[in-house]
Parts: sequence; C-alpha cells; structure tokens
Amino acid sequence: MVKTSLRATAVAGLAALALLGPVAPAAAGRPATGGTAVTHDEQITWQGWSGTGWSAGTGAGTTATAAGLTLATPVGTTVYRDPHTGIRRTWAYGTWTAPVTQVGFGATELVASWNADTPAGTWLQVEVQGTYTTGTRTPWYVLGRWASGDADIKRTSVDKQTDKTSSVWTDTLAIDNPAGGTLLRAHQLRVTLYRDPASTATPVLRSVGAMSSNVPDRFTVAPSAGGTAWGTELAVPRYSQEIHAGQYPEYDGGGEAWCSPTSTEMLVEYWGRKPADTSWVDPTYADPTVDHAARMTYDYQYQGAGNWPFNTAYAAGFPGLEAKVTRLHSLAELEYFIAAGIPVATSVSFLASELDGAGYGTSGHLMTVIGFTATGDVIANDPASPTDAAVRHVYQRDQFEQIWLRTRRTTASGGTGSGSGGIVYLIKPTTVAWPTVAGSTNW
Repeated sequence: MVKTSLRATAVAGLAALALLGPVAPAAAGRPATGGTAVTHDEQITWQGWSGTGWSAGTGAGTTATAAGLTLATPVGTTVYRDPHTGIRRTWAYGTWTAPVTQVGFGATELVASWNADTPAGTWLQVEVQGTYTTGTRTPWYVLGRWASGDADIKRTSVDKQTDKTSSVWTDTLAIDNPAGGTLLRAHQLRVTLYRDPASTATPVLRSVGAMSSNVPDRFTVAPSAGGTAWGTELAVPRYSQEIHAGQYPEYDGGGEAWCSPTSTEMLVEYWGRKPADTSWVDPTYADPTVDHAARMTYDYQYQGAGNWPFNTAYAAGFPGLEAKVTRLHSLAELEYFIAAGIPVATSVSFLASELDGAGYGTSGHLMTVIGFTATGDVIANDPASPTDAAVRHVYQRDQFEQIWLRTRRTTASGGTGSGSGGIVYLIKPTTVAWPTVAGSTNW
C-alpha cells in the first residue's frame, strides 16, 4: 500500500475537487485503436516535450542532441546542500524552460513526469510555475530532485511549498480550494541539469511533461460499458510485496510500503527488462529486483517508494522504455491499452467490503491491470498478496472502477478519505505505439 502522506491528507481536504511470455491477442473483432469516443465528465490533458520539441523552449547551457537534452556549456555553478545527508557540494548546471502552456480548462491538479538518464556525478531538478485563472502566477515549485542512483544526491520531493492558493503535496501541485473559483489555466516547466564541474558527464533528458486535470469531486462514478479488451489477458510477471516485509527499513521496510515499486517492477519485467546488478541485495531474499526497485524509487523526504513520477522515471531508465504518470477516464479507456498489449498500474483505495476477493482495505495502493475476463471483470496483479503465485486476482468491474476513479471515499472510522481520481503509470517500449482513442488527450 502507498505510504499515508500529506499528499493524501491534502487531497481528502479539497472541498471540490505473472510470468513473462507472449502477449495475448486482442479479442476477435475488437480494435485496439480508434473506435467510439469515450464519454466522461473529467477534464484531463497531457502536455510534454521530447525529440524535436526542445526548440519550443528556452535553453541556457543546454543543447538538444539525438539522445535528448544535455548539459553542454554550463552557465555557472551552485552549491547544493543535500538535506538528507548534510553534504554540501558544488555543481555545474544549465536549464531548459518550456513555453507557457495553456491547459485548455481550469485545472485543480498537476503531476509532472520525466524520462532521463543520469550517469554518475549528475542529477536533475524539475520545477513548475502555474498561471491561475486570475492571471497571477504561482512561485516556481520544485516537483522533484532526481537521480537514477543514490550515490550523488538523495532523490527527494520538497515539502512546505505553498502560496496559500496552491500547494505541492509530494508529487502533486494542487489548488487548495477549488470551490473558491481560482484554478490553474496554464503551466511552465523548468528542468535544471547538474553535473560535477570536474566531469564531462551529462544528464540526458529524453522527455518531460505534465498531466493537468479537473476531476469532479465524487464518491461514486458511473460504470463504463467497455468491450474493447474483454477476453484479453497479458502475461505479466507476478510479484508479491508482502514477502519483502521487514526488508531494508532504510527504504521503508517492504511489505505494505512497497506496492508501487513492486507494481512498477512487474511492468518493467513484462517488457523484458531487468536490473543489471542486484548483488547488493541479501542473497536469502526472494525476488531481489523488487528490493532494487524500492531502493531506486525511494523518496527521502516522503520516506517511501510511492512517489508517482519517481516510479515512472525508474522504469524509463531501462533501455528503450518510456513512461509517464497520468489519469484515465474509465475502464473503457484503459481497455484500449490492454488491447494494445500494454498493462497499466492503477492507484486505488478502498474498504475491505468494497472489493470482493481482496481480503483487506487500504488508504492507498498500486495494482496492475493485466486484462479482462470474457464478461469484462478486471484481471489484476495485486502485489498485496501473500505469495507470488497468489498475485493474480479477478475483481468485479463495477467495484474496481469505483475504487480507482473516485476522489472521495468513506473511511473505516466513518470519516472522509481521498481517492486517486484515476491515476495510472503508463510504461511501454518506445517502439510500441500508444493506443489512439477518439476524444482522449491524456497521454
């Protein structure tokens, strides 16, 4: 399960808000792309930059290459004191700043994600400045200080960022009071690339973007019809988070805390990738790649491995993979990914009574949708299972759609808790096309 955090607390308080093998074919007669537009009440969009798109922004000390955006001639040096080690170190740096980008509606939340390579002696920082519907701007908010390893800096989110109209909660920029009418109408991303001044190594930023959304405040959602991927199941590896309970307390100790990296690792290995070196993991531990994923997604400020963009950035660090955090509108929309051979990690929360067959409740959890039964129920690899063999579950479609898409829920104590509003990790090879769904601009 996802570590309970200020992110969940803040969202709850908003007033208005398997075994690796061949991919199973799509159900006969149901297209993997195109089709009828998915109807929805949510407003969600993804806007990003990569490839030739760097020319739309402004670089200072950075340059675009065939591999991605790199640090060419640094504009200067700066001293960074790592808050988690106390070490002060000088870094050369350069920046790339995206153009001011209109969202197209009044957004209540924004989550950025990025794909990058950071060799030893390098790291990067991602920031955002929003523009309100009033025309005023937010401060430059830090959305992550990130490196693929942990020898140079400790990857971290930054707490206590607010201007009393919006705040950053771990990985999410959120409007504090959407009912007040002031929302986000535009955003501008900025990425700073850092390297050791004595080195010529450089980070390589392959893509960066943001999901902006306005999801209605809701305890329930209307079930979607679907049909695109009924009868399709993908052969995704099965990993249990529970068999890691008590392992590596410095990375939040396994078990319930590791749903996110366990789900991410299942997706990485589905695509035939795997960490090259897990020799640091205790050889008596099963599934050492899960321990590796937990370490390499760990957020030292959040004190957990559930930071959404840190998980997708980890996945995108494997050769040929790309990944992002976004929201989907419905299971009907998610079915297009399954039909295209792309399993999807989903963020859910529920009472034990709300999801038949789970046998537990959670305030926040990641599990991976790997297919649909012939009648449309959800087939999920649920890492909150006692063994690897027990990870595959079938959950009722209407129940699953509720616990994933709602933004509000009733807690076991009778209070009000938060829901993710459809958050997903999308991970695939760059050689595999994203599905095309009429009316969808959210990936």
